[in-house]
Amino acid sequence: MVRKKIIKKQNKIKEIKKSRKQKESYTAKDIYVLQGLAPVRRRPAMYIGSTGFDGLHHLIWECCDNVLDEFIMGYGNRMEVSFLPNNRVRVSDNGRGIPVDKHPQTKKSALETVMTTLHAGAKFGGKAYQVAGGLHGVGVSVVCALSSYMKAEVCRQGFKYVQEYSEGIAKTKVKKISPCRQTGTTVTFEPDTEIFKEVKFNLKKVLNHLRQQAYLTRGIKITIQDSRDDKAPDKIYTFYFEGGLRAYIKHLTRGVSFRQQEIFYTHGEKEGILVEGAFRYTNEREAYEESFANNIYTGEGGSHLTGFRAALTRTLNDYARRSNYLKDGDDNLTGEDIREGFTGVISVKIKEPQFEGQTKAKLGNPEARLAVESVVSEGLCDFLERYPQDARVIIENCLLVAKARKAARAARQTVLRKGALDGLALPGKLADCSSRLPEESELYIVEGESAGGSSRQARNRRFQAILPLKGKILNVERARLDKILDSKEIKSLIIAMGTAIAEDFNLEKLRYHRIILMSDADVDGSHIRTLLLTLFYRYFPQIIEKGYLYIAQPPLYKIQSGRRLEYAYTDADKTEILSDIKKQKQAPASIQRYKGLGEMNPEELWITTMNPENRILLKVTVENAKEADRIFDILMGDEVFPRRKFIQAHAKKVKNLDI
Repeated sequence: MVRKKIIKKQNKIKEIKKSRKQKESYTAKDIYVLQGLAPVRRRPAMYIGSTGFDGLHHLIWECCDNVLDEFIMGYGNRMEVSFLPNNRVRVSDNGRGIPVDKHPQTKKSALETVMTTLHAGAKFGGKAYQVAGGLHGVGVSVVCALSSYMKAEVCRQGFKYVQEYSEGIAKTKVKKISPCRQTGTTVTFEPDTEIFKEVKFNLKKVLNHLRQQAYLTRGIKITIQDSRDDKAPDKIYTFYFEGGLRAYIKHLTRGVSFRQQEIFYTHGEKEGILVEGAFRYTNEREAYEESFANNIYTGEGGSHLTGFRAALTRTLNDYARRSNYLKDGDDNLTGEDIREGFTGVISVKIKEPQFEGQTKAKLGNPEARLAVESVVSEGLCDFLERYPQDARVIIENCLLVAKARKAARAARQTVLRKGALDGLALPGKLADCSSRLPEESELYIVEGESAGGSSRQARNRRFQAILPLKGKILNVERARLDKILDSKEIKSLIIAMGTAIAEDFNLEKLRYHRIILMSDADVDGSHIRTLLLTLFYRYFPQIIEKGYLYIAQPPLYKIQSGRRLEYAYTDADKTEILSDIKKQKQAPASIQRYKGLGEMNPEELWITTMNPENRILLKVTVENAKEADRIFDILMGDEVFPRRKFIQAHAKKVKNLDI
């Protein structure tokens, strides 16, 4: 015992000495000073959000933002974005052109200073740019830092100037190469594959973003050219909209029916802040809002969006009381009541925007809220007086939503109260797992009792739970919440997940971090899966955003040749397996086509679909919320014509259709 204490004491002394030595060795030589754009290459995610798909496209946005800042100030009206071979992108404009004369501080050309120095730009001084999106001054220099090749071409003062860069360092001097009549800047860059593991630009994503910018800055022309495929002709797209935000609202509400015939639009200035707002009510139940500050999309909203909502709620309540839609003693309409079926866009142009982070997802300026609230309130008062028919339709719909909200709240509270008081913490048909750790627990939502029976026997009881659903659940796209909560199957699912729903939803109470939809590989199975996806998209979007929703991929075929047994998950798999059997001259193959999960015995279901070591799961994600919203409206909504048109357009893409 004494010897153990001595050894323990000696070890402690050694640790103290080692710690002292480490502290003493921490000297000035341990302080690293990253020069130039080295910090960007060391920590790229700090500047562009990530080095994945979104970060890659952020390079294009940074170049385009500079051009749009020129246009907002009235300099230039044409921008061209070209995708070139070898992963290169070129962005050109007819603005003033970046200055090329010597910078007084850096003693280098202003062009080289802008391209290779963080926090260098004309947007800090307050004269060249009164309004700009890129106020951090790091945009184009970050693109330069994260590109293996970059070239800047400037037409200015009658001549064309060129300079090339690599990894944020100038490789040539600024050269005057030829006369040039027009003015403008062209930047060509090639993302560094050491930073971006996959360099694959998505044309659709770029088109959506730049279409949006063309709506926000009316009168400008944006051309996108895709020249990446040498064997195919170039794809060319041009955007030009005189209608501005009015035209954008028309675009966002295309393909749906309207409650409100006239599009609301207003613009004005308050305390030096320019405000534009537009909206229209449709017959959909979902609200959709977009907000922009200096043409930068603020995906997380901010003070300008808060002001927009406040103006809408206050002005409509005032009008409803003035016009006797709301009587004395009636509750005011809530923001939730007012935003059902609402599609709106708010845009502000402000001299010194306070964005949260370099990716500019949220606007923080408190003065923006006051400016938006003032301009929108004034414009909306005028709109309601000028268009009384639209005003009546809007208010009556809001009152109907308020009534449904109260009914839904009562139904929701009944579900929660029943779950607590009647011992229905879990529905009877749920075969729960023994684990109580959400991060390792899985809930399989399966179609029908037969599949439920097979999966119960196949599962690993420790971490896999099974909830069979009887038949097709209610189409929630066509029903309000009070009707949805009358559905026994949906109620069972809500109680099983533990999150509650709507206002009471709490993601932290989710009992499973993998929720897996497992349905048959036939038309009915696809329909059931679509109904469930609609339910999750409309009422549990946070579960999708967190990456907790999956779709199981059971095999389509069981192929046996002698002792060889294979499962094919696609027709391509089947062809490959049969080809291999033929090549190896094995016994003729027998093929079983699975049409339902109930056709598999528990062992087959475990091996192919439920064993984490073998199974294939598709994670459900939503890249473009507005497009997803539109597709759900088409497929699951009340309008027949858009659905028929969609089916006719995509019918040839369907494989394995069982009729």
